Amino acid sequence: MSEESKPTAKKSIIKKIHSTGPMRALMAEYFKELEVAAQTGEEKVAWCTSVGPAELLRAFGFRVYFPENHGALLGSSRMAADLIPAANAVGYSPDICSYLTSDVGSYLNRKTPLTRAFGMETVPKPDILVYNTNQCRDVQDWFSFYQREFDVPLCGIDTMRNVGEITRAHLDGLVAQHKALVPTLEEVTGTRFDPDRLKEVVRSSYQCTLAWKKVLRIAENVPSPITFFDGTIHMGPAVVLRGDDRAVAYYETLMAELEQRVAEGVGAVDDEALRFYWDGMPVWGKLRENAEFFGERRACVVASTYCNSWIFEDLGCDDPFEGMARAYTELFIVRNEPFKERYIEDMVRDYGISGIVYHDSKTCPNNANNRYGLPKRLADRLGIPYVMFQGDLNDLRLYSEEQTRTQFEALIEQITEQA
Repeated sequence: MSEESKPTAKKSIIKKIHSTGPMRALMAEYFKELEVAAQTGEEKVAWCTSVGPAELLRAFGFRVYFPENHGALLGSSRMAADLIPAANAVGYSPDICSYLTSDVGSYLNRKTPLTRAFGMETVPKPDILVYNTNQCRDVQDWFSFYQREFDVPLCGIDTMRNVGEITRAHLDGLVAQHKALVPTLEEVTGTRFDPDRLKEVVRSSYQCTLAWKKVLRIAENVPSPITFFDGTIHMGPAVVLRGDDRAVAYYETLMAELEQRVAEGVGAVDDEALRFYWDGMPVWGKLRENAEFFGERRACVVASTYCNSWIFEDLGCDDPFEGMARAYTELFIVRNEPFKERYIEDMVRDYGISGIVYHDSKTCPNNANNRYGLPKRLADRLGIPYVMFQGDLNDLRLYSEEQTRTQFEALIEQITEQA
């Protein structure tokens, strides 16, 4: 074949963020520390839900592992669909959280993306399992599976749902639940609770929150230097290393790169013409495809409900227990429909949104906000076009790429015609 007749490789529309290298190194370091702790027993390992009391666990010296992060890795590596049937076979419904079913399937099949990514044969064995039901009840059932497997303590916090105003009664109950964890954590670690250490960890977590918020808010610039799809990757340290100063340092590095883009007028999407808001979970196995789809059409998904879920400004409270109680209860997912409408309306205004994409995730109804009329109410009030597509966070058998692309195309055409 002559040089002229050889097919040319398609140039990726996705712009590389150079800080991705340091982030991957930091994540590798984090997982290596977990592996060593589990193998040697010199440090205790706690499993924690992603929006759980990680600060309290770190104050006790635990290495903290987040199964939901592992679930996202199972989705993005496209291993999930092959593993979910193993969980179904032992009684877990295909209709429940596909993070849960893919993670349980991973355990039962002894297969994990951590092997390829970080050379780990398996996930680190826990010494304790700690949950918070602020996201859904599934996390408690998920951790209950591992409590039966590993025969280690299981404890957690039961958070109310569909909350409007956060009241003193809400906070007092949640603070009491946080404090009730302390005796069990003392027993597992053999150390006494140190309130000053907790303040240090919460302070670091608060600094991480501020740094992560700056990263997300820089997307208010036109053109935006970062996309939602970038955010789902770079949120890693905010999820698994909050309370650790290395996360803060990483976001300072990332922010410097993004600020340079802004100063030079460089957008994450060339010739940005449309700006979208993404509500609901990512489709982890289709991040690249979706990023390229929008980028090729000069459309930038600049903001999302999901990535903002790891902004915990109430950690700045003087009392660390009240700070944790407030931060993990004032989440979008915990709140009622009027609160969610106001929140998305503010995001539409702040980011100059052209249209909204609602992901109706089959196995994650708690993160699907299109089921009770919210999209139409917002569209009627704001005049913002929207589309709702059906899919899933991990189970690609529930996602139709052709149908979804047709829906995205229709939304873009609608906005373009109205312009």
